[in-house]
Amino acid sequence: MSTSYLLRAVWDEEPPATARAALQTCVLRLRRLFAKYGISATTIEAVPGGYRMHNDTETLDLVLFRTLTSRAGSAAGPGEELYRLREALSLWHGQPLANVASRLLQQDAVPALEQERLRVLERVCDLELAAGNCHQVLVDLYESARRHPVRERFTEQLIEALYRTGRQAEALAEYRTVRDRLRDELGIDPGPGLRRLELAILRAEDLAPAPPEPARAVTTADAPALPAGPAATTFRPGRTVLPVPAFAGRESDRRAMAARLTAADGPRLVVVSGAPGIGKSALAYQTAHEVQEAFPGGVSTIPLARPDGTAVAVEDAARLLPDADADPGAGRRLIVLDGAAGAWQVLPLLPATGDASVLVTSRRGLAAVVATHGGAVHRLDVLRPAEAHGLLAGLVGAERIAAEPAAAGQLASVCGHFPLALRIAAGRLLTRPGLSVADCAAWLAEDPPVRLALAEDARLSVPEVLGQALDALAPELREAFLRLGARDADEDLSVRESEAVLEQLVEAGLLEDGPPGPYRLHDFLRIYARWHVRTRKTTTAAPSAAAAAAATAVVSAPH
Repeated sequence: MSTSYLLRAVWDEEPPATARAALQTCVLRLRRLFAKYGISATTIEAVPGGYRMHNDTETLDLVLFRTLTSRAGSAAGPGEELYRLREALSLWHGQPLANVASRLLQQDAVPALEQERLRVLERVCDLELAAGNCHQVLVDLYESARRHPVRERFTEQLIEALYRTGRQAEALAEYRTVRDRLRDELGIDPGPGLRRLELAILRAEDLAPAPPEPARAVTTADAPALPAGPAATTFRPGRTVLPVPAFAGRESDRRAMAARLTAADGPRLVVVSGAPGIGKSALAYQTAHEVQEAFPGGVSTIPLARPDGTAVAVEDAARLLPDADADPGAGRRLIVLDGAAGAWQVLPLLPATGDASVLVTSRRGLAAVVATHGGAVHRLDVLRPAEAHGLLAGLVGAERIAAEPAAAGQLASVCGHFPLALRIAAGRLLTRPGLSVADCAAWLAEDPPVRLALAEDARLSVPEVLGQALDALAPELREAFLRLGARDADEDLSVRESEAVLEQLVEAGLLEDGPPGPYRLHDFLRIYARWHVRTRKTTTAAPSAAAAAAATAVVSAPH
């Protein structure tokens, strides 16, 4: 852990002047406490820039939980997998870090930990249903569906369990309750899984237990979304790397990347960088699909970031790399390292890739990577108008978009021609067949940062994705970005900001260009920055308003 992260974890955004000294004292006390209970005082060691603590399955329950879930994926059968996952879940006792007051940890670490538990619980319920244990799993499903109403998979499992235990009316009532809540609170309809389940119940179809699918990692069919924990997919010869749905544009980038990756000699390393939501992962997966035939040894994808934006540890990512020595005659391989947080995460992995071609995506340019290993960097900009139109047509339907060409252009403009925002807008149109493109564009234009979000998945939310990028910045860079967002679009951004700060924002993917030309902030990011400032001011002012209201109530209350 870096010292700066630990300072924020303990004191949030307002550390005292003596914070670093106080942190050293805290570490010293921990070491003494460990020694008192027979644990080595060197468990916490100082390293350049921070501290490191060694843990294993004997000393940290989270390590044991992840080990058990990892072993479950290679279990001999569903029964053994279920046993191991149940054992892993038994380690959880209430909300994690419930007695820790850190706002940073409560906002960042706790949701990520809870997501890990919920994914395992979903898998357990799948296995129980496949085994026909519908009555036994109902207690887990009732609690999970009530506590996590937006997580539709729990609701699907609950409805299926009710139906298969002969409670058809309760199953349909559960579906309608969820449908009404989603429409009233979020303005969306249930997902396709729930709708198919309702139709099957209305038709009185037999939902006999089916063998559960084996635990799997992400595939390119899931792109551009990533798994929440470190997991890799290897596409062996004979399997297909699926294209990204409705991918549009980037022809010159794809051709250049394909030529570099399949070159007979020279560095076969490509870095795709750019702003958050600009389509880096989608381009990487699409390119992997198009060049797969050139890699008889297979295509492997290694996610280096979790959906909450936190980086996967280098050690965890290294364990996911394919073993080149395991099948030396397999032929050339392609490895996709997706979502790198920086060169520090990529450089230790490259020696283990051997002679494979490597495709890396990152918000950062990773200059240190290409400077030491060669290769090419593709810095992505927003889609051109024709490309944005093609993406919308591919997702929503060519006829529907062609019927309102001007409105489609306006919708693309509202989305800033960012692929992430365009996919979110398309999702809203697809779930509302009667909504015109013009009305959708007008509605989104009223408050783009808030309305460009799909409640089912934080990875399809502009506030979440851009918020993660902003949170990853040091406080001074975060404030500089927000100051730049307040400036006019035609204003020289280098005025009143140092070049060092601007260069760091370029490296973080939140600013474009630079010397010798002017620095440039995407209009869409500018809108988000201004929304973020307004939201922060409102949040800060809210307690004062509440206090004033309370004081007024006390004064005016009868005595």
